[in-house]
Amino acid sequence: MQSLPDYLQPNLNLVFVGFNPGTRSARIGHYYAGPGNLFWPLLYETGLIPAPLTYRDDARLVEHGIGLTDLVKRSTPSSADLSTTEARAGAVVLERKLLQYSPVVVCFNGKGVYGWYRGLRQVALGVQDDTIGRSRVFVVPSTSARNGRISRAEKAERFRTLARFVSRSTELAGRA
Repeated sequence: MQSLPDYLQPNLNLVFVGFNPGTRSARIGHYYAGPGNLFWPLLYETGLIPAPLTYRDDARLVEHGIGLTDLVKRSTPSSADLSTTEARAGAVVLERKLLQYSPVVVCFNGKGVYGWYRGLRQVALGVQDDTIGRSRVFVVPSTSARNGRISRAEKAERFRTLARFVSRSTELAGRA
């Protein structure tokens, strides 16, 4: 099974959670490596990281207090190829990881992944009325190129809101 490692450690300000590695990302060994995925440009453009990075730099995100993981570690061409059983099992494993590392904010990259994690049919973007242990929860629109329903400008605005939320939350947690 091709997959990607978790980039998790104690004292992270933010952890991004994706559905699962796409086949291209798993094949080349880096997160958000799909053509047209806006994850990496949005991190820099919205102030979450101080310098531009690409998927080849994914392991370096922890230097900026940001971690990466997935709901399910098995790679597939699309998240639609995951079974409900895999998602439920993945949610249990993910919850253990997030409780262990306790980042200030957990951000789900897409409403669908958060919906699968919590067993919800309807999910709003933005701050959630939910915590995972002490971690606050935020949902951004999926950065995948397949998510063409939401414009780049709207995705960028959601990432700017996330950056402000992480900044305020880390101050409140005494990690600023």
